Amino acid sequence: MNRRSFLQNSMGAAAAVSLGAATNPFLPEKPLHKKSLKFGMIKEDISVLEKFKLIKSLGFDGVELDSPNDLVESEILEARDKSGLIIPGVVNSVHWRKPLSHPDPAVRAECTQSMIDALNKCKLYGGTTVLLVPAVVNKDVRYDEAWDRATEEIKKMLPEAEKTGIKIAIENVWNNFLLSPMEAAHFIDQFDSDMIGWYFDVGNIVRYGWPDQWIRILGKRILKVDIKEYSRKKQSDEGIWEGFKVELGDGDSDWQNVNKALAEVGYSAGWGSAEVPGGDRERLKEISERMDDVYSR
Repeated sequence: MNRRSFLQNSMGAAAAVSLGAATNPFLPEKPLHKKSLKFGMIKEDISVLEKFKLIKSLGFDGVELDSPNDLVESEILEARDKSGLIIPGVVNSVHWRKPLSHPDPAVRAECTQSMIDALNKCKLYGGTTVLLVPAVVNKDVRYDEAWDRATEEIKKMLPEAEKTGIKIAIENVWNNFLLSPMEAAHFIDQFDSDMIGWYFDVGNIVRYGWPDQWIRILGKRILKVDIKEYSRKKQSDEGIWEGFKVELGDGDSDWQNVNKALAEVGYSAGWGSAEVPGGDRERLKEISERMDDVYSR
């Protein structure tokens, strides 16, 4: 075989291997391979069905809704079925205003009931998780009080989670609570239940930690992932909230190590849900493309 024939054969073989890797259904998928976003990010003035069809056309696989919300239930179900979009989960929309850590038991009871309602709503939509902020620590609510109150209230929700088959997904937010991955893991483990886990928000961690470290420690407790970016430079130069004003892939979330860590811990849900400033069709298209980029790193 001469040199030219060897090179041609080698390139042909390489192309075949590359094509096979791209199409072989037996190769493992990347840990993040399904794209969702929050419904409120869709800023086009169109019907629910048209919104679902729009984001489906832009490459999204799903959309998450608040619970409670002001949408018509039948329209949501019609939009889901006609668009082919999945509703992978819902986000509790009461937990900040009426947190489980509130000093007033009546307020805590309202939040608990809202979670019970959300679990049933999520089941109706065909989802698998309800996102919950577990507590808020501030000058009026001590850390230990927040822990005890949240624990007590979540125990009341777990029977409904068992009944519906929908999991409670605790998210890391800037609530001055569960500030380390070790503590977060312990909080989940105390319930000794498969019906509670973690909704890991990548960008929210960057202010005070490293996402891949949290992922490796939380491990199998991670049920879903929120896709968000954060810039430590903007935080330092402009203020902590300004750190969020950076596009996906352009900050310090370190997506390469995030993906590596998710793969190592066996994250299998596949879902990542964008939680960034939304907009019109062009803006949503950009978000979809940026998600593709960070997923591939």
